[in-house]
Amino acid sequence: MSTPSTPKKLRRIAILTSGGDAPGMNAAIRAAARAALDRGVEVYGVYEGYQGLIDANMKLYKSPRELCNIINKSGTYLYTARCEAFKTPEGMAKVIENCKRRRIDGVIAIGGDGTFRGATDLSKHGIPTIGIPGTIDNDITSTDVTIGFDTAMNTAMNMIDNLRDTCESHARCNVIEVMGRWSGNIALRTGIASGASAIAIPEIPFDEDAAIQKIIAQKEQGKRSFIVVVSEGLVGYAEKLAKTIQEKTAIETKFARLAHIQRGGKPTLQDRLLASELGYTAIQYLFEGKSDIVVCKEDGKIGYKNISDALLVDRMFKKKMTEEEYAALSAEDKEWMEARCAKLLADMQRLYDIANNIC
Repeated sequence: MSTPSTPKKLRRIAILTSGGDAPGMNAAIRAAARAALDRGVEVYGVYEGYQGLIDANMKLYKSPRELCNIINKSGTYLYTARCEAFKTPEGMAKVIENCKRRRIDGVIAIGGDGTFRGATDLSKHGIPTIGIPGTIDNDITSTDVTIGFDTAMNTAMNMIDNLRDTCESHARCNVIEVMGRWSGNIALRTGIASGASAIAIPEIPFDEDAAIQKIIAQKEQGKRSFIVVVSEGLVGYAEKLAKTIQEKTAIETKFARLAHIQRGGKPTLQDRLLASELGYTAIQYLFEGKSDIVVCKEDGKIGYKNISDALLVDRMFKKKMTEEEYAALSAEDKEWMEARCAKLLADMQRLYDIANNIC
């Protein structure tokens, strides 16, 4: 294979994972590191995210062989940590010093929106940084899918299937809270895939009375097992709903919180493939001189968005954007951001309608 010429400014890069771990992060680390090494650039693996940049807790990789057998591993090979110190001038000064001392000319940061805020801070301080979306929640508005989402859904689905077995045996209902942070993506899709009688997510109003009447009707038709899937974004609601269902239907109803089990497990083929695509492309963009961007996949195509735009459209979709932020947007930015948010919400509504018609 011919080796592309290496820009002089890229001698070494650093790769880190930050925020919550997600299956497939190791595949992204591997792809990015190997793509850089193939171009003659040495790679630092930074341990425990931005904290590792402050503490200079990193390992220098000089050969692809040093990254063997991690593509199928769960979690993150480089570990992760929350780092408040990185947000301080003192913390940033330490990071800059450590990067200069080790001749680090660029950073690949894998994680969610908090990771991207750190990446844009690094870029502003003269260290080209590119973000890769890695979070099981799939709550990065600028991309259709994030690393770890597919594995988390499969894990949740398998656990729900197991709970249905015992529900069927005892003629019970299980109200199951799944992860997703403030997003209902995991709940919506696993609910459909698990044949849930009802699904409750933050993005779309939930008709509790209609759901209970549907469960009563299903029981009268001879159904024995009932599954209701609730997003953790509806804080505290799943446990309350379980009590309400039992009171109003006389069906014994249990509450189950799947919690962090959804972050573990071997990454699926889909997550390994996505992570490899994004990791490889991030290095391509870095060699093109791009910085302060997040690599995205939209409508099946890999592209990128400026991190500031990615964070703003995220705030718009999650209804956290202030009036001042909205007023400051250009007409062009308002148009594409509103169109993006409308597209995502329409897709969720489409799936929600399907769920209500086939449960």
